[in-house]
Amino acid sequence: MCGIAGFVGEGEESDLARMLRAQAYRGPDEEGSRVDGESRVFFGHLRLAIVDLAGGRQPMTTQDGRLWVTFGGEIYNHMALRRELEAAGHRFQTDHSDTEVLLHGYREWGEELPRRLNGMFAFAIYDRDQKRLFLARDRFGEKPLFYFVGQHLFAFASEIKALRRHRSIDTAIDGEAVRKFLAYGFMPAPYGLYKNIFKLPQGSWLSHGLGDREPRVVRYWRYRVEPDPTLARRSVDDLAAELSGLLREAVRSRLMADVPLGIFLSGGLDSTAVLALAAAARPDNAVKSFSIGFAEPSYDETSWARLASRAIGSEHSEEMLSLDAARGLIPRLLPSVNEPLGDPSILPTYLVSAFARRSVKVALSGDGGDELFAGYDPFLALAPASLYRALVPRSLHRAVRLCVERLPVATTRMSLSFRVRQTLAGLTYPPKLWNPVWLAPGDPNGLAELLAEPVDIETVYSEAIECWESASSPDPVDRSLEFYGNFYLPEAVLTKTDRASMQASLEVRAPFLENDLVDFVRRLPSRFKLRGGQRKYLFRKAIAGLVPEPILKRGKQGFGIPLVAWMRSELNEPPRPCAGALDAAVVKRIWGQHRTGKRDHARMLWALLALERATA
Repeated sequence: MCGIAGFVGEGEESDLARMLRAQAYRGPDEEGSRVDGESRVFFGHLRLAIVDLAGGRQPMTTQDGRLWVTFGGEIYNHMALRRELEAAGHRFQTDHSDTEVLLHGYREWGEELPRRLNGMFAFAIYDRDQKRLFLARDRFGEKPLFYFVGQHLFAFASEIKALRRHRSIDTAIDGEAVRKFLAYGFMPAPYGLYKNIFKLPQGSWLSHGLGDREPRVVRYWRYRVEPDPTLARRSVDDLAAELSGLLREAVRSRLMADVPLGIFLSGGLDSTAVLALAAAARPDNAVKSFSIGFAEPSYDETSWARLASRAIGSEHSEEMLSLDAARGLIPRLLPSVNEPLGDPSILPTYLVSAFARRSVKVALSGDGGDELFAGYDPFLALAPASLYRALVPRSLHRAVRLCVERLPVATTRMSLSFRVRQTLAGLTYPPKLWNPVWLAPGDPNGLAELLAEPVDIETVYSEAIECWESASSPDPVDRSLEFYGNFYLPEAVLTKTDRASMQASLEVRAPFLENDLVDFVRRLPSRFKLRGGQRKYLFRKAIAGLVPEPILKRGKQGFGIPLVAWMRSELNEPPRPCAGALDAAVVKRIWGQHRTGKRDHARMLWALLALERATA
């Protein structure tokens, strides 16, 4: 897995050391650095040793010293690439290090290298002959990569807080980044919360000559839903068989490790399928599975996880998350993430990661399954939402929404009142805003009130609008899949998983993001994903017989926490506005309304709390 950091220009080795220490949990096994004093190039690396424990030390160089690399992640097709490179005349020094494949691959293919990689990665390569840096990030952005551009300094790191440890980097907050965060509940690339700090977008590479003023950023891959007519003509059974084979290979490839490995098991469809496929790939070894539960019944899935474990035969462990545990965790976890995340499930994600880390160094997750196969509730809402919008006048909609807002606030998981409120909030706006508003901590009107200024929807929601309007297919389901695949998955789900698991020094892998699997699924017409009100239609067909029947038939629950109740009992004072950007009186009012049970502002209060702690 690992953490990376480096810079060109102003600074000393002490700056590099501070940058590495700030994210030390990303690589507790080993620390390394390399400096080109003449060109003022500083490379650092923190290693979480997973593959080729003896030969994978970094920063790694080619034998002639021309190319350097610092790399975090895993390249699952590295052995196939190694054989191809050896056939082309390259000679390797390590036994089976995926890091060395990057060096020889860059020498052979240059900027085309990222397109050939199947895995999760963030890396920086320094070409001493060309006096150039080359940075790249994987297709969905499983691994983070931030960079700073200044007059006499270019710097990069796995985390924002590592960049902030360099003495020459100013950390003035970017007001536009704050607005984006409050609009979405997460911060979209290229925003990095602070001015001149940027997030390299997923599926992108960056080239920076040592004498250049600005780097060049190129998007080498983008998730596109492009229904293939040839697939539409094939039978369901035939497609399910092909999908089953791709799923098996995706899980098998992610079992590659020279250290102990386990599975995150919620008892939901995706994680149970991953467990079943992992167990089938390792028939001689009991697979370890890990779950986190809650005292609140509507949020607890441990009984389903136990059912899955018993049926498949894993070595299962579980732990309960209590209110007391969460109370002690919030002050420590949120500031250490150093990037506001509006998803409170980062708490149980961290706890299951820390729990698993006691036994294993690598865990497989079900991330990506809902985004690829239309597994979320909003996919079911698209058709009735379109009908509602066509039939209900705007004046009547406002009246309906006002009445619904007066319903009692429920504290159970995904209550009916919560779903109706969120659906109606989205329907206040055009279809291109439905998905972001349904997922967000608030809507544009509430955001304008919080900021005490008008909100330009086209600007604040520009990324979501672009996803909707540039989609290859006009089908609302396909358009929504592009939103989830290009935006919500990388910026919210994978960001949460990376930050939470790395805090525990655990590597998490997502089999659903396997290149060949994704390329097959994105070409499926939407009726193979959503049919007759059933989500993940073809996926369910593909795993039938592997997954216990009750789990195959159960509905979507999600990995949430009792946020409404927790924010009511535990948030004893309003979050403090960030750098004067927010209206303190509005923050205090929504806090008071939530505390008294008059309104449900739990998600916005969590977002404000996350922003406060990240910028403290």
